[in-house]
Amino acid sequence: MKKYLRTLLLLISIVACDKNEELTEISQSTYFPPLTGNTWETVSPSELNWNETEIQPLLNYLEEKNTKGFIVLYNGKIAIESYFNNHSISKPWYWASAGKTLTSITTGIAEEKGFININNKVADYLGTGWTSAPIKKENMITCKHLLSMNSGLDDSLGDNVEPINLKFKSDAGTRWAYHNVYVKLQDIIEKASNQSFSAFFNSNLKDKIGMTGTWLQTGDFNIYYSTTRSMARFGLLTLNKGTWNTTKIVNETFFNASINTSQDINKAYGYLWWLNGKSNYHLPQSQYEFQGALIPDAPNDLYAALGKNDQKIYVSPSKKLVVIRMGESADDTNFALSNFDNELWQKLNLIIN
Repeated sequence: MKKYLRTLLLLISIVACDKNEELTEISQSTYFPPLTGNTWETVSPSELNWNETEIQPLLNYLEEKNTKGFIVLYNGKIAIESYFNNHSISKPWYWASAGKTLTSITTGIAEEKGFININNKVADYLGTGWTSAPIKKENMITCKHLLSMNSGLDDSLGDNVEPINLKFKSDAGTRWAYHNVYVKLQDIIEKASNQSFSAFFNSNLKDKIGMTGTWLQTGDFNIYYSTTRSMARFGLLTLNKGTWNTTKIVNETFFNASINTSQDINKAYGYLWWLNGKSNYHLPQSQYEFQGALIPDAPNDLYAALGKNDQKIYVSPSKKLVVIRMGESADDTNFALSNFDNELWQKLNLIIN
């Protein structure tokens, strides 16, 4: 009898070790889908020891909140993927301001290729008079100020970025304000590389990670449209610090700078990325400083691309997660952050924790 029990315990121990090794392998190996086709490996929530009973309540919530597409990647593999409200895997949707992060990464690529230096003044590329600010004040504005949203230009005059609408408000670097003037980075890349921004973006970023989609000019905005999976590809690139599989897309030094506080005013803002886990933050169209983390129930190391009407890319390296949400506004129209962000993470935590 004792011999039988020893054998049984040994078998249980072996199975447990095998299971732990399997989980370790899942957690350590980052997967990248092929550049073409629809193949994308999955990992079941049960393999990750997630609480599967909470998945359907999450999906019901997402559908009620006007979601179109939703994906959760764990180390690159699809753990959850659902489409709602007449959307599908092949239908494109707009990124809104979540697409600012595409411009951020493309700027880093342009710098690495020697076309630009983000510490140079904008006028070096666009010439003087690109604003209606006094020349002395205009020459204080660098490409980095556009990345960091602290150009000092007046953000109360709307989203048109013609010179007449870009007026001096304060010295560059002294005031944080969410402003469409960041789009001048696209003009800078065009001038410096002698090709259209979309052509530069396509050949240096989009095609190299297998994204689909296109830029469309809508009024004062240049908006990117793609499938939910293409948004997930970009999120996976950033989870891997700017490298796709073994191909470096953007310099890791630039990328690391982009997901860390870029100025002293809004600690929750990098280079067009929103940052969680900081002591305070500012929101668009406000100079008020809010105390605490941007999304209290999300991981502290999370960085995010946030767009109007709740377009979301959340990336958490510590959790090995990329979470994508596309759709209509979950509640009221918003420009970046909303109550939906924290509610969503509360429900995700019930699954992943």
